[in-house]
Amino acid sequence: MTEQRPPLPPFTRESAAAKVRAAEDGWNSCDPHRVSLAYSVDSYWRNRAEFVQGRERIVEFLARKWTKELEYRLIKELWAHDGDRIGVRFAYEYRDDSGNWYRAYGNENWEFDENGLIRQRPKSELQRTDGTVAIRTACPSPTASTAIGVTARNLSKDANVSSSSWRGSGQKNSNTG
Repeated sequence: MTEQRPPLPPFTRESAAAKVRAAEDGWNSCDPHRVSLAYSVDSYWRNRAEFVQGRERIVEFLARKWTKELEYRLIKELWAHDGDRIGVRFAYEYRDDSGNWYRAYGNENWEFDENGLIRQRPKSELQRTDGTVAIRTACPSPTASTAIGVTARNLSKDANVSSSSWRGSGQKNSNTG
C-alpha cells in the first residue's frame, strides 16, 4: 500500500493552510518519529549549514535538535502555494540547558510528491537571543497558535527589531530572571 499524507497536491489555499497547520502541530510535539512521517523516505533537507537526506537521518537530526533546544515552541504560517509546492514563514523559540532563550525566524520551501509527503525542504533562518519569551507566552499549547500567526506578531519582519514591539514579549522567563 502506498503511504499517503492528505491533503494531496495540487494545493488550494485551504489545503495548503491545513498542511502548514498539521506540520506546526507535529513539530510542536517534539516527537522526531511523528515529524518524520510527513516526509518522503528519501526526503532532502537543508537546515542552516546541515544537509539531511532520508527519514532515518531526519529522526536523528530532530532527536539531536530537541535534546539541545528545550521548551521548543514553533509557529508556522502559509506564505505561498502553487501546485505541489508550499512556502512557509516560521518563528520558533527555545532555551538551552543554561536557561538562555533563543528565537529563530525564517522561510521553508516545501516540495511534495504525489502522495502528499514532503520530498524537499530547503530552509533559510536567522537566530538571535534576547532573554525574552514571545511565542510561548502567547501560545501555551501547540495548537493555540492558530489565532495569532507569524505576521500578526511581527516575528519575521526583521530579526533585529526590538522585542518590546512584539505582542506577548517583554516578559522575562522565570529561568532567565
